[in-house]
Amino acid sequence: MDTGVAESRLQEKDAIARASGQPKGRGRARLARELLAGLYRPGQVLELREVGERYEMDEPSLLNAFGDLESLGVVKLSGNHSATVLSPSLKEMMEVYEIRAGLEEIAGRTAATFLQGGAAELQGEVDAMLAAVHSDDPDAYAEHDIKFHRIILEASQNRVLRRVWDNLAIELRMRAAIPKASRDLYDSADSHRPIANALEEGKGREAGLLLRNHVETQLEYLKRSESDSGTQGGFRKDLEDAKRVQQAFFPPQTISIPCISSETFYQPARGIGGDYYDLLALQKGRWGIAIGDVSGKGIGAALIMASVQASLKFQALQPHLKLSTLIGDVNRLVYGSSPTNIFATLFYAEYEPATRMLNYVNAGHDPPLVLRPKDGSCEIFRLPSTGIPVGISADPQFASATFQFEIDDVLVAYTDGITEAENRQHELWGQQRLEALLKSCGRKSPREIIDKILDQVSKFANGQPQRDDVTLLVMRVLGGCDD
Repeated sequence: MDTGVAESRLQEKDAIARASGQPKGRGRARLARELLAGLYRPGQVLELREVGERYEMDEPSLLNAFGDLESLGVVKLSGNHSATVLSPSLKEMMEVYEIRAGLEEIAGRTAATFLQGGAAELQGEVDAMLAAVHSDDPDAYAEHDIKFHRIILEASQNRVLRRVWDNLAIELRMRAAIPKASRDLYDSADSHRPIANALEEGKGREAGLLLRNHVETQLEYLKRSESDSGTQGGFRKDLEDAKRVQQAFFPPQTISIPCISSETFYQPARGIGGDYYDLLALQKGRWGIAIGDVSGKGIGAALIMASVQASLKFQALQPHLKLSTLIGDVNRLVYGSSPTNIFATLFYAEYEPATRMLNYVNAGHDPPLVLRPKDGSCEIFRLPSTGIPVGISADPQFASATFQFEIDDVLVAYTDGITEAENRQHELWGQQRLEALLKSCGRKSPREIIDKILDQVSKFANGQPQRDDVTLLVMRVLGGCDD
């Protein structure tokens, strides 16, 4: 059966349901979700009349829904009276999601042209998904999730993509996948926001990559749900072990750069995350300073960041002349060992305490800020990007730059979990607020600066949950190390 036709018919019945006070599409969504989630055992015979009463569906809607389910191999119809439950194929579901990832990337790239400046409806669907999570309504979540992706698909104006979408019954599979991602629904809903933002700004390539990443994350939830059965205790122990391993990646609190007063802060959005910072003692009295951020969150991001950290440390400890060559080597190692469309922003600098000279490469990272106290305020210098993030391309060019510190200068490096903190109106805290705050912080200690930033971000978010990993590295230049 063509599921596009089936959806059209079901929409007509939904209009009748609305007039009679029945919740739109909830019966169909709940039936699909519970069947594919394994509520009914394989071999069980379902009487359609009883199913219709349970899910409040009339006969035409019920037969259309079961027709779609039969096309998925979930049930086998016996006339118009009963259906036998079959074993759902998780392998098939995963294969479809792999196809869906590519399909949505193409749709996002094309749709940006038509949705630029007009993605308000998408933002509304994100709000509705988050509201459904807060009210513990998975059926409502599924409907708004589907509508979000359908809007993008339609905006792409690609009939081939729409036909593949319908023929693979992707919307029905999306409803069925909700229980398998129930623990991650908030993160799943929230991951739609940057997609809508990219489309609003007409950034097709970025929107496409974000859509692919979103679908591939859903695929990981499906895989995890299959392996989780009977292993929850083991998974939690593994997660705790992973957190301890990741903590070992960070430099010890006792490490100290000569003539530098420094403080750091790290808080992942989940148990472990994809942010990273490091301080490395190098040859000839130099020190390496690194901060980075992998696209995504959670275990996957942490694994990629471990690869970045290991590659950078290995290269930095080797004799080298140019930072641009060093970061190029790091990029090749990360590119060769990372999944497609995963990348990391990275700021890496080498500092000489004797001369107070900083030599750096900024691979697509948020620009660290240098505060220079002046007349009761602060002059602010940015250390801008000098290349693209690592892991995107096999052999990009990275430029290096220098900055001459003075005594009492303060370096503030951070990840976008700070500037992209969001309030209830979906506004971002942003670079402008950060710089305005720092202009009054020139005489404060590194710990006081970190506390001030975190306090202002928390007040701005006003109870909204943390969406991204947060890292801060603050360093004040002291005297006493001159040649």
